[in-house]
Amino acid sequence: MAGTEAGTVVVSLPDKRWIDLVGPIPAVRAVVWDADSDPRRAGVLDTEFLVPPYMRRADWSLVNSLPRLRVVQTLTAGYEDAIANVSPKVTLCHAAGVHDASTSELAVGLVLAQLRGIPAAVRASGAARGRWQPRTLRSLADRRVLVVGAGGLGTAIAARLEPFEVSLTRVASRARDDGRGHIHAVTELPALLPEQDVAVLACSLNESTRGLADARFLAAMPDGSLLVNVARGAVVDTDALLRELHDGRLLAALDVVEPEPLPDAHPLWSAPGVLLTPHLGGNTSAFKPRAAAFLRDQIARFAAGDTLRAIVAGPAAPAAPSEIAIPAS
Repeated sequence: MAGTEAGTVVVSLPDKRWIDLVGPIPAVRAVVWDADSDPRRAGVLDTEFLVPPYMRRADWSLVNSLPRLRVVQTLTAGYEDAIANVSPKVTLCHAAGVHDASTSELAVGLVLAQLRGIPAAVRASGAARGRWQPRTLRSLADRRVLVVGAGGLGTAIAARLEPFEVSLTRVASRARDDGRGHIHAVTELPALLPEQDVAVLACSLNESTRGLADARFLAAMPDGSLLVNVARGAVVDTDALLRELHDGRLLAALDVVEPEPLPDAHPLWSAPGVLLTPHLGGNTSAFKPRAAAFLRDQIARFAAGDTLRAIVAGPAAPAAPSEIAIPAS
């Protein structure tokens, strides 16, 4: 994928901080555009490579009006909004791997918090009159943990869980073996779920995973088991999960929800046994250094006419569809 004939490509970044983080790249002219204002007034009509803002929706009609646009590179691993709106003539890439460290940390933290009763302890410590109530809780050691998704995020979660002496089972779209052992096919979930203490969702959102954790999935989980979602909210059937929570049969820890953002009056806020975090997975101090390094490499590839990384749609996209293994932070 080559740049302009003149040898200099124009790359639009969401603000000057990103220009400073990425740094100078040979044969590249960096400009600032928020993907939400008039590109003519902003002087960015010659943009060829666009990085939309992080965690804020771009105005895709304005993006698609850029006459020379050839690549859209998201700062997120998830790309469902972009893929639905970016012109098919434009190559779409996502930020594969950028959020794996941060999101996998949160996934393990959510598991530990729920197993060790941290939410209840926080509520007790905030009460007007606290009561000292020691009790026996479940450790993460010796728990049977299933991770759905064997891409970058799922692999990072598995790597962080193993030192806790868990019995780990991994699931992806198809069965295979890798350097960490066996990966089960998603079709095996009905047989695997009844044997798990914890199920962690770390897959992408696509037609095969939308509603994956539905009423049947949840019913197959043992009484008292924990569902953790750091994938996308729509991977879980929210109504089915609410029924299980109100029955007191399951626990949940959710960094992503459907709908998102969660309305103030939504029943998930008051449901028993659920720990909610407002999509905090990838947005940590580890994000920007990793994102800047990824962008630096990707932009340099574009300027040099080399193959881009993490292409998901457009003229240069691979023929095979994305698998369940691709993360979604």
